[in-house]
Amino acid sequence: MGMRTEATDKWVRGYVGSEAIVDSHDALLFWEERFPVPGYAFPRDDVRTELLQASAGPPTKRSFYTAKGPVSEWYDVVVDGRVIQHAAWVRDDPAVGDRIVLSWEPGVLDRWLEEDEEVIAHPRDPHKRVEALASSRHVEVSLGGTLLADSRSPVLLFETDLPTRYYLPREDVRLDLLVPTANSSVCPYKGLAEDYWSLPGVPGGDNVAWSYAMPFPAVGKIQDRVAFYNELVDISVDGVPQQRPESVFSKAGNRPTD
Repeated sequence: MGMRTEATDKWVRGYVGSEAIVDSHDALLFWEERFPVPGYAFPRDDVRTELLQASAGPPTKRSFYTAKGPVSEWYDVVVDGRVIQHAAWVRDDPAVGDRIVLSWEPGVLDRWLEEDEEVIAHPRDPHKRVEALASSRHVEVSLGGTLLADSRSPVLLFETDLPTRYYLPREDVRLDLLVPTANSSVCPYKGLAEDYWSLPGVPGGDNVAWSYAMPFPAVGKIQDRVAFYNELVDISVDGVPQQRPESVFSKAGNRPTD
């Protein structure tokens, strides 16, 4: 199928400190093959190329945020003596090969704006919709034979291309069995999830649950509720066991880790 691209009318800027590394009205959204999260590729004229220097070599390992295919050029960003390694690259693909891609990995560039609104984690996908609906379904969550949650007042979060997530009141979750971790994650549609929990000693139990203390207003109903990875736990809805789904988060490398 190859890489898919789409033009956008958004004004996009990326900063290190107060320095705009990229300022573009001609960003191109692209989707790597078999990867659902989009990136931006920018015309070279819209990037402060004088702040880029060729990297000594490719990164020793790649993360969720780095290129998913061949790269023809790697760059470090250098601002006021600060060297940010492998912060930019050129994909060796004719769809975007004449453009520069900059990393959205936390701790690389400090801030991204679409128009005048800050965006975190990655560009927002124009084809993705996120909706949070209160429900009275009976949801039970277990792992390794241990019941972790039993609720009749979930909030169901529907997100394009991902399994339905069940956000449960904390009083309905066995937090006494779960251990808080230092993990956190960011989502451009929901916000910052600062609370994560593991179920020790059980396969698939690492960072299996999370919560948003201050979600974005569009999904405010999930505030302070606890959700579990459907891909890792056993969920029953109204007495009907749900099959564990396959998603991008089925692979451990695509899940945030502390």
